[in-house]
Amino acid sequence: MDSLYVIRERMQDLYSRYSIVADKAIQFVLAVMTFYMINNNVGFMKTLASPVVALALAIIATFFPPIITVILATALILVHMYSVSIAALVVTALIFLIMYIFYLRFTPKMAIVVLLTPLAFALKIPVVVPISCALLMSPISMVAVGCGTVVYYMMAYMKKAASGMQGGSVKGMMGQIGKYAKQVFQNKELWIVLVAFIICTLVVYTLRKQAIAHAWTIAVITGAVVNIVVVAIGDVAMGVHASYASLIFGSIGAAVIGVILELFFFSVDYSRSENLQYEDDEYYYYVKAVPKIVV
Repeated sequence: MDSLYVIRERMQDLYSRYSIVADKAIQFVLAVMTFYMINNNVGFMKTLASPVVALALAIIATFFPPIITVILATALILVHMYSVSIAALVVTALIFLIMYIFYLRFTPKMAIVVLLTPLAFALKIPVVVPISCALLMSPISMVAVGCGTVVYYMMAYMKKAASGMQGGSVKGMMGQIGKYAKQVFQNKELWIVLVAFIICTLVVYTLRKQAIAHAWTIAVITGAVVNIVVVAIGDVAMGVHASYASLIFGSIGAAVIGVILELFFFSVDYSRSENLQYEDDEYYYYVKAVPKIVV
């Protein structure tokens, strides 16, 4: 473990020296992955589906705050939807409008969470986002996680249904709008995942705030197990046939990443814990002090 703490200290030291460059490098990589994922899933307009376009947009987004990456990603999705049909564009634009109303109202500074959520779905470890947010942020991050989840399922549906929405009369377009909206908001798997993420976030946040030994480790493992149980129960109740292998391995991967986050952000030595007691004119105070591990 000592070698891990030494590596952690060196990485933290390097980051403190070059934090500006590191932040921009991370933002660039995240933007490239986001635009590439969009083009790979809903790249209906061949001109914009090129990797060169994704790279150019990522370079532009890097020089601005992360919210600009979210806006550019939204614009790219809308352009691709327009190339499918007006119906796809209208419904997608309305969904984004609703999400932006809630997003800008509650979590305007959590743009990175909105971007990471669809990427985590693409990497088959979606639960890593709610677990990480519960460890490092407040429960309000669930709004950003929910927005990213809706975006992923919306793109997944359009990837399958785009061929049947192209062309058609005005009457047919209205039918397409109704069908598209119905398929997105009546997706049982989407609602099961959203409920699982909400419960997982609340459980992890509650446990990691407790004054118990190894609170973060307990919170991470419990959150991963709760996610599996809730999704499994939801699948059985709703008749959804999900891949349990992906669910289990994804939760295990999320738990591993959660333990790594604990190493960097909450590394303490419980063997040297102290229980302190003191008083003032009005109160008695009982305090448990746990020292941080520093190499």
